[in-house]
Amino acid sequence: MEEEKVILVNEKDEQIGLMPKLEAHEKAVLHRAFSVFIFNNKNELMLQQRALDKYHSPGLWTNTCCSHQREGESNIDAGKRRLQEEMGFVVDLKESISFIYKAPFDNGLTEHELDHVLLGTYNGEPKINLDEVANWKWMPLEMVKSDISKYPKLYTEWFKVIFDKFYEYINLNHESES
Repeated sequence: MEEEKVILVNEKDEQIGLMPKLEAHEKAVLHRAFSVFIFNNKNELMLQQRALDKYHSPGLWTNTCCSHQREGESNIDAGKRRLQEEMGFVVDLKESISFIYKAPFDNGLTEHELDHVLLGTYNGEPKINLDEVANWKWMPLEMVKSDISKYPKLYTEWFKVIFDKFYEYINLNHESES
């Protein structure tokens, strides 16, 4: 099977090429990504614990799901595809903010992504894909923020960046939808 390719972008999110995912992470090349945040009607965020055999950030807690868009795929379609693949359900998503971050990992790889944050609402239980997800839980946003500050090593780098920079924005924009 051919390795999945990521979409290389400039800082304006304009596509400038394609590259195998692992190579992009080895070379720390800027590429497009997305992070899905699913809330329930109690304003709790669905967190996932990444599978223990993921090639980076294994076993760490993070947002509901995240991945990379495929060429020609919209942010929303990519988010819905990955939500189904990882968490076993699909809901309507809306785009919120996007940002660029760079985070090196202990294994020599680096995430350098233009990350699109997608928001949605769901009140059921996921049917997690154990190849991708070790566990999941609902957690109020305030508790997530507090837990990240107490135990930062339990969370993925991109999730900590999102919470640090965009907590208020995500909280306000999600609540306005409820």
